[in-house]
Amino acid sequence: MIEFHLNSASGVSPYLQLVQQTKRALRLGLLSIGDQMPTVKEVVTQLAINPNTVLKAYRELEYEGLVEARQGSGTFVVRTLADASLPAHEPLRQDLRVWLSNARRAGLDPESIEALFITTFREVLTEVAP
Repeated sequence: MIEFHLNSASGVSPYLQLVQQTKRALRLGLLSIGDQMPTVKEVVTQLAINPNTVLKAYRELEYEGLVEARQGSGTFVVRTLADASLPAHEPLRQDLRVWLSNARRAGLDPESIEALFITTFREVLTEVAP
């Protein structure tokens, strides 16, 4: 089951953070078809947020065809975002762990690591293939 986290400094609304985290979990294969989402009450208790925030996120996920609310049973995943690249994730995750460890050993704080990663990520995405 997914465990949500909120970052109040991100500038992203709480409901959208829940949607993004769910999509990320679906893309990475951490949530699969048939998995039950946490109940609204569980999320409200865990994050100390308004129930309407969770309901709004779940409604958006339902609108996008990713989850389905079942009366009296809860909300369930009905579609995944994982693709054929899923088997390649674990070796890449291990490489990333090594890179992150090297960055920490080099003295970078979390914000510097994030900034370096994001800027490099964007550079690579915008490179023109030869």
